[in-house]
Amino acid sequence: MALFKKKAQEAGSGQNLQALDDSKKTRDLTGLYSKCISVALIVLGIYHLYVSFFGVSSSMQLRGFHWTILSTVVFFMYPAFKKSIRKVTALDFVWAAAACACGVYILLNWERIAISGGVVNQVDIIFGCIAVLVVLEVTRRAVGPVLALVALVFLLYAFFGHYIPGTLGHRRYSLERIIKFMYTGTEGIFGAAMNVSANYVALFVLFGSLLEKFGGGELFVDLAYSLTGKMRGGPAKAAVVSSALMGTMSGSAVANVVTTGAFTIPLMKKNGYKPVVAGAVEAVASTGGQIMPPVMGAAAFLMAEITGISYSKIMIAALVPAFMYFYAIFMVVHLEALRENIGVADASEIQTIGAILKRGGYLLLPLILLIVLIFSGYSAIFACGYSIAGILIIDLIFSKERKKILDKFLSALLKGMKSIVSIACACAAAGIICGVISLTGVGTKFSSLMLSVANNSTFLALLMTMFASLILGCGLPTTAAYMVLATLAVPALTKMGLPLLASHLFVLYFGSISTITPPVALSAYAGAAIAGANPNKVGYKAFSFGIVAFIAPFMFVYNPALLMNGAAVEIIISVITAVIGTLMVAIAVQGYMKTNLGAFERMLSFVGGCCVMLSGWTFNLVGLAMIAVVVALQFTRAKKAA
Repeated sequence: MALFKKKAQEAGSGQNLQALDDSKKTRDLTGLYSKCISVALIVLGIYHLYVSFFGVSSSMQLRGFHWTILSTVVFFMYPAFKKSIRKVTALDFVWAAAACACGVYILLNWERIAISGGVVNQVDIIFGCIAVLVVLEVTRRAVGPVLALVALVFLLYAFFGHYIPGTLGHRRYSLERIIKFMYTGTEGIFGAAMNVSANYVALFVLFGSLLEKFGGGELFVDLAYSLTGKMRGGPAKAAVVSSALMGTMSGSAVANVVTTGAFTIPLMKKNGYKPVVAGAVEAVASTGGQIMPPVMGAAAFLMAEITGISYSKIMIAALVPAFMYFYAIFMVVHLEALRENIGVADASEIQTIGAILKRGGYLLLPLILLIVLIFSGYSAIFACGYSIAGILIIDLIFSKERKKILDKFLSALLKGMKSIVSIACACAAAGIICGVISLTGVGTKFSSLMLSVANNSTFLALLMTMFASLILGCGLPTTAAYMVLATLAVPALTKMGLPLLASHLFVLYFGSISTITPPVALSAYAGAAIAGANPNKVGYKAFSFGIVAFIAPFMFVYNPALLMNGAAVEIIISVITAVIGTLMVAIAVQGYMKTNLGAFERMLSFVGGCCVMLSGWTFNLVGLAMIAVVVALQFTRAKKAA
């Protein structure tokens, strides 16, 4: 990895990375502030580890403690405005005190409220009002103004929706009823989203942080480069493979771009890829981490919570679509290398797989343990807790730096808890949104309206859901976008007869790939900053490279075998046709096979690839016929050129 870093620095990543660092929103705290926040977050991390092994007396206790710590530290970590980024202000102290007071109050009083059957007093309502304001403010600071504004709009709808005529109107709700629903129960702020953040996401983020801190990130990047370095366009293929592997740790698109892109993008540029292409490749590959088992990001755990489907089944169902996604990107960069005549990387940069595994292969054991435990039927919390313990034990056995284990452990805890702050804020805001939906019944009304507009057309309903997911994903984190659509749109899809899991995965995929969908493509912007390229150009290039991700959800809705649902023979045939279809779509995107494709050939490749991926022999045969025409034309033209 040291050699990899050196080559990346030689290729010129330093200046762009510095520019990326300068644009961050968090304060660089020092002194007493830094120590206090570090202690609070490390204590929270240890508490989550304790709960994973020994449990907790109530879910509300876990959610309350989790949110109290994180909502309090937000006001020190994130400034209210850019001008206050250098120092903590008196206003920050006021907000932090309010957040802490609301959290402590509900921890001390939730049992009284539960025993009394939900009876609340005036003090409860006052603290509830403050808690809602705190959620809006922490969301604005840590996540962005769009999600905070959406949550505010839903709150206003709860208060004033009775003035709206027609289907979307609702009966009048008092302030006490709304605040009680949002604060004192498990439907609003401390609802399903916060439960996922406190129970699952915190542990899996800690697992990824520990694995990376103890050398897992370096191992994955080295393995990817060793496997692909001797191929044409090796650095770009290394970006695809390493991002797929890193996705098992972080489940965050932008985090993957910044982590692996710091090394792969400069090497891609050095290898001959244009800056726009290099940034786009890394952005698309890193976005796939959110749909790559076994972690898949926070939304997948939320899916398990909402649907009641075990996380292991969700992982299995996501395997083939995730493979299609990364296979398509791999072929896109391969075809780019062929068309642009990009050669192989310098052999001196490539280490052997044996040498890499001998040095750090033991770090794969905790990941293997995690997967085995989940598929053995153990809960995700149990599996993750014991896998974290496995990291520490394995490091004690194999590492040569045993004396540093405590420092690395505490550092990983701190990093993991810092990275979960924005996720928890998004979950709290999503809790308010879904609380309003549940309270007012607007979800059922929206589903009925959607069914009416779609006129019982499944394809039209899917198309509407796709656009809604992409639009929401432009301004909301994947978790929040997924939760809103899972509440509003998925019921309509299931009423049309679509399978529950396929409907939820459909929403999740489009919520995830919104990070490469212009005009707001956050992953692409992060890749552009490292590549030194125009963000808009990188965004549109990433969108074209990731076109398979826009097709795959429709394919697995109409072909359930792609979600491992069906007979073994049917699944095998579907996987084979998916590989063929994905390859042809990649060829259509790049416009190159043996030679450059004309417009007619690209159209045949695209339509033929889609037909092959659909269920049914009629579609398959038509698709294969189109593909055969393209292949014949390409080989004939290549033979003439030779």
